[in-house]
Amino acid sequence: MKNSKDIGLLIIRVVIGITMIAFHGLGKLMGGPDTWTKIGGSLSNIGINFTPMLFGLSASLIETVGSLLFILGLWTRPVAALLAVTMLIAAISHLSRGDGFSGASHAIELLAIYIGFILIGPGKYSIDKK
Repeated sequence: MKNSKDIGLLIIRVVIGITMIAFHGLGKLMGGPDTWTKIGGSLSNIGINFTPMLFGLSASLIETVGSLLFILGLWTRPVAALLAVTMLIAAISHLSRGDGFSGASHAIELLAIYIGFILIGPGKYSIDKK
C-alpha cells in the first residue's frame, strides 16, 4: 500500500493519455488544415480571431504529443498546464454553442484532472522523478 498513490497516478496518466490520443488528438492532428482551422476557430469565444489554423494545429499537437509526454511523466506539470488550457477552451466552446454543462462535462472533467496533476505532479513512476 506504500506505493498505491504512485500506482494510482500512473494508471490515471496512462488511461487518460491513451484515450486522449486515440479519441481526440490523433483524429484532429490527421484531419489537416480544414480541421485545424475549425478547432482554432474556438478561440473566437474568448476574442482571439487570428491564425485559427495555427492555434488548431497547436491544440491537436498538445492533445497528441502532450498526451504522450503525460503518459511518460515527462515535463508533466507544463504539459498538464497546456492540456488544461486546451480543455478550458473546449469547455467554453461547448458552453457557447449551447451544449450546456452536460455537453461540456468531459472537457471540464479533464480540466480538473490536469489541474490536479499540475498541483501534485506525476508521481514516483515517471520520467520526471528519475
